[in-house]
Amino acid sequence: MTLGPIMLDLKGTEVLPEECELLAHPAVGGVIIFSRNYETPEQLQEMVAVIRAVRTPPLLIAVDQEGGRVQRFRDGFTRLPPAALFGKQFDQQSEAALQLAESSGWLMATELTACGVDLSFAPVLDLDRGVSSVIGDRAFHQQPAAVADLAQAYQRGMHSAGMASVGKHFPGHGAVTADSHKKLPEDDRSFADIQMEDLVPFQRLAASGLNGMMAAHVLYTAINPQPAGFSRFWLTDVLRGQLDFQGAIFSDDLSMGGAAWAGSYIDRAHAALEAGCDMALVCNHPDEAIQVVESLEHYNQPASAMRLSLLHARPRIKFEKLGYSAQWQQAVRNLKAIEKEPWLDMDME
Repeated sequence: MTLGPIMLDLKGTEVLPEECELLAHPAVGGVIIFSRNYETPEQLQEMVAVIRAVRTPPLLIAVDQEGGRVQRFRDGFTRLPPAALFGKQFDQQSEAALQLAESSGWLMATELTACGVDLSFAPVLDLDRGVSSVIGDRAFHQQPAAVADLAQAYQRGMHSAGMASVGKHFPGHGAVTADSHKKLPEDDRSFADIQMEDLVPFQRLAASGLNGMMAAHVLYTAINPQPAGFSRFWLTDVLRGQLDFQGAIFSDDLSMGGAAWAGSYIDRAHAALEAGCDMALVCNHPDEAIQVVESLEHYNQPASAMRLSLLHARPRIKFEKLGYSAQWQQAVRNLKAIEKEPWLDMDME
């Protein structure tokens, strides 16, 4: 059985029998884990083992573990800083900031893969334009070249830990004020403006081994009538064509307000897949998720299944051995040396 095109979530800290049955459906390809599903690293590993036992090849297991406001697993894991912290250091000492970004990417990925998690949806490639509260300090920097440099360093760390990288939110979420979790943001800039600025990090990372890309629920009104995550222009013509991106394309969560543009949950999933997504996320609405999965029972895209199959993690260290790792100890010390104040949480589910 190949990996299907839908990524789902779970209700609690254990995988229920009916959830196991749903995860075995051929249209399912992955599971995303939230804070409500997490208690301890040991509990996480037990949950992962149950998910992996459902089918072969095992489902992809993902989480949002960016750091700062967006870190689902905290107790038992190293507290990670927001990406903007690396950007502030970059302005003062660029080489040190790049080394810290690489070390932190390795640390984040190593702790996750040691628990059996395949993916963290990172790095964020948006620009911090000072207008988007939902992006804000999740972005490395306001300058495209600095974002690209720091994200490449972070990606090197992830790759050395055995984790694939997934950049977001293509083609750029930083220039809109609306929160796409609640409504559809509109960006009225020209394609030339976006190409010269926001697309730079995406293009750089696409050319340097980025494994996955997550599309934005943003409508670029002067360019195309569909939001990026439902647009063949953005996903097929620009991302696949102009940027020559060969990795897997993910939708952002189809339960977000910005996705309501496409209609029902079934309509949203089909529109995202038809536009060029390899996998669509349906979270926090289990009844609608079941309907989406059943509507795709006979879905078959061998190229998508192949791209998704390349995203499984290759863990380097077992979780119980992390404390004995000199590299892990040094990476933790590096972060503690720059931590000056607590970071806000943004645990959106």
